[in-house]
Amino acid sequence: MNETEKIQQKKYPEDVHLIKKDGREFIIVGTAHISRQSADLVREVIENEKPDVVCVELDEKRLLALSEKNRWENLDLKSIIKQKQLSTLIINLILASYQKKLGEKLGVTPGTELLEAVQAAKEKNIPIELCDREVRITLRRAWHSMSFWQKLKFLFGGLAGIFEKQELTEEKLSELRSKDVLSEMMDELGKAMPVLKEVIIDERDQYIAQRMKESKGEKIVSIVGAGHVKGIIRTLENNSSIDLKKIEVIPAASPVAKIVGWGIPAIIIGSILFIGYSKGLNEAGDNALFWILANGIPSAIGAIVALAHPLTILAAFFAAPITSLSPLIGAGYVAAFVQAYFQPPIVKDFQSVSENARKISMWWKNKLLKVLLVFIMASLGSVLGTWVGLVEIVRNVFK
Repeated sequence: MNETEKIQQKKYPEDVHLIKKDGREFIIVGTAHISRQSADLVREVIENEKPDVVCVELDEKRLLALSEKNRWENLDLKSIIKQKQLSTLIINLILASYQKKLGEKLGVTPGTELLEAVQAAKEKNIPIELCDREVRITLRRAWHSMSFWQKLKFLFGGLAGIFEKQELTEEKLSELRSKDVLSEMMDELGKAMPVLKEVIIDERDQYIAQRMKESKGEKIVSIVGAGHVKGIIRTLENNSSIDLKKIEVIPAASPVAKIVGWGIPAIIIGSILFIGYSKGLNEAGDNALFWILANGIPSAIGAIVALAHPLTILAAFFAAPITSLSPLIGAGYVAAFVQAYFQPPIVKDFQSVSENARKISMWWKNKLLKVLLVFIMASLGSVLGTWVGLVEIVRNVFK
């Protein structure tokens, strides 16, 4: 009889696992982040086992976000734009909206079982360890791990999942109650983008397992999403030491990305200068004007589609030809900042953002979502314009 079977003799379900290593007991409770039953099980295990420490699949920021109902209200949008973190915010919103949609079907707030673990431990005066990697690092590592086309695929695929109107049957609800929905979503994405699953699931399995091993005490109860259980058990049984610093680093842009980022502006500017030298200033001026229009018009159209403020549309038009010549900032960020300045989101927009994100029409009505929509559409327009302008100007060099 293995250790998991032994602990299940205590009338725990199969979601509870026991691993013994070096004289220590690791009791791992696999939960669904939208399940009331998981929350009840978490409390039962903590109260029965009376561990030396409770490890929870949270970091400080996620705990604060779950604990505070006004998590979106405290968002400093302008600061996020200045730090070029809108892409991370969109990923976070997609995942939060997906979980909230399923949570509403099941009648439970996402993350309830994690808060239950924290509360139960506090009531018993048991030390708490927040064992997950900081969510900002995870999301940024995930974003940097994807190619440009993978990012587009992820964003549009995630948005499609939010808008999907599929009805959940009782059978499906029962299945979801026994799974970690976020991990299920990541597994599906992992089939198409393995590098994404590696960052969001596999690395965190290793991270959580290492933090569990570093926790003090002989009996540790760990509360984690069901999708992480196998990876955590595998890491514990391998008894290998994980260097957490290596998977806490936010990777810099790849050399290829830097070459492309600076190479395109160099080609554009060099081509216009060469045209001026070989064909005259008038020809160079025509190509420079084409570059401005090829970038500015699609970016402005993107802002118009988003029903942006008139000054945002102008900002997108004038910013795109300039920002396309520098990889340091994009036209989407400039447009988003101007939009946030002239039509700033109000408290109501922050309060309802997770729910509104699931309705296509609300992306034009909710001012916070509109800022994100402006960012997406203006960025896409600028990217399109950059390639149109590049092809035309290079073609003119060889005429």
